[in-house]
Amino acid sequence: MSAIPSALAGSVRPAAARGVHVARIALAGLLLAGFALPLAVHDEFFLHSAIMVLYFAYLASAWNLMCGYVGQISFGHSVFSGVGGYCSVLLLTGLGLSPWIGMLVGGALAALLAVVIGYPTMRLRGPYFALTTIAVAEIVRIWVENTDLVMGISLKGAEGLRVPLVGTDWRLFQFESKVPYYYIILVLVVVITAMTWLMERSRLGVCLKAIRGDRDAAESLGINPTRYTLSAYALSAFMTALGGSFYAQFIRFINPERNMGTELSIDMALMAIIGGQGTVFGPLVGAAFLAPLAEVTRGYLGGQFIGLHLVIYGLVLILAVLYLPKGLWDPIKRLGTWLLRGGSTR
Repeated sequence: MSAIPSALAGSVRPAAARGVHVARIALAGLLLAGFALPLAVHDEFFLHSAIMVLYFAYLASAWNLMCGYVGQISFGHSVFSGVGGYCSVLLLTGLGLSPWIGMLVGGALAALLAVVIGYPTMRLRGPYFALTTIAVAEIVRIWVENTDLVMGISLKGAEGLRVPLVGTDWRLFQFESKVPYYYIILVLVVVITAMTWLMERSRLGVCLKAIRGDRDAAESLGINPTRYTLSAYALSAFMTALGGSFYAQFIRFINPERNMGTELSIDMALMAIIGGQGTVFGPLVGAAFLAPLAEVTRGYLGGQFIGLHLVIYGLVLILAVLYLPKGLWDPIKRLGTWLLRGGSTR
């Protein structure tokens, strides 16, 4: 009797090992294709669009680090993007510091702000936490819009700040072409994807999933929900600020509406949710699907129908909730599993 299960186990293990091996090869192939893209395609508009897709994939993944794994929906994450962007620009224009340093300083300030916001609000559940994050982000945005000078530093209010061209140098985050920007954001996406994968398998990830499943039960098991959610929130804010710094240096302009408005927060959240929140690759899939859609909508219909891409997002979200409640990544994952098994349903 025991020989049959042993034989089955022996056949399953090589199949599983082959599946993992094929999956790794596929991921390596996608990564190589990503690095080879600028060498094969020289169209500036296409490269700009690819950078924007990667940028939103990065932000959605940063949002997912906390909101996806804890289950708390934040519609105020853009405030962390704004902190990172403004910090890198102001340190460059005011003190002459490299934007790379400003990026890290902005990330640290965003993480500190997340702790300040999160400590009194983490016990809020459902829509109450989401509404609180919107309120905080809007308070900061409105304050920046109506402030021209802070401690001798010019913010220029709603007008925004332009990044001065001081030379093409990697230390100044300024380049002659868009190719270096593409590689920078691609590396950031790879880093945050690897970070999410590692976090999911760490004690932090396990505790966050337990809190998402049943906060009270997790607390009864000795898990401190506030401690773990604050850690995830600070990490998510830090990574979001890095993305905001990148965007400000890439566009060479920053203002409150574009870099810390509610629309950006909605973009992050919807891309992660529609792609599959609480998964490693879901936010990437969501961004790959929605970001080009938004770029095309803004480019061809933005002048006539302002905000049309948000309406399209809403329709896609309704369809996803009805037919793909686990996100777009779920059927892709199931299809991949089916193909790795050779088309077998067993």
